[in-house]
Amino acid sequence: MLLLKLKKCYNLDRNRGYVALISVLLVGAVGLVIVLSLVSLGLGLSKSGLVLQQSNQAKALANACAAEALQQVRDSTPFTGSGNLSLGLGSCSYTVTSQGGQDRTVIATGTVGNVIRKVKVIIDKITPDIQVVTWQEVADF
Repeated sequence: MLLLKLKKCYNLDRNRGYVALISVLLVGAVGLVIVLSLVSLGLGLSKSGLVLQQSNQAKALANACAAEALQQVRDSTPFTGSGNLSLGLGSCSYTVTSQGGQDRTVIATGTVGNVIRKVKVIIDKITPDIQVVTWQEVADF
């Protein structure tokens, strides 16, 4: 009888040990999944933030090139042609085309990393002051 009681006690303690070990393993696995999810989410947000920053820089570069093109037109009324600038971590290019008379179209592209932004400016008067009809960002020219 005593032997039977000891045997039951031993089995009960052994089962409790297995339950505790499995519980620790499950809690650890759940914790690991949560940590990995948070790290993955953080990396995704970091990449999104970088792309947003590059997008804003590319737009600023496109606007800077458009402004440079307008300055070229201001300096030389019959100006048509193209040019480019390198500023910071990006670059931009512009092209000025004549639509006849004082009408000009300026297209400018700013690039930072893999991000490209484009601006189209239409002017209908150069002298005495440049008159901008539209200045808008476009998907393509």
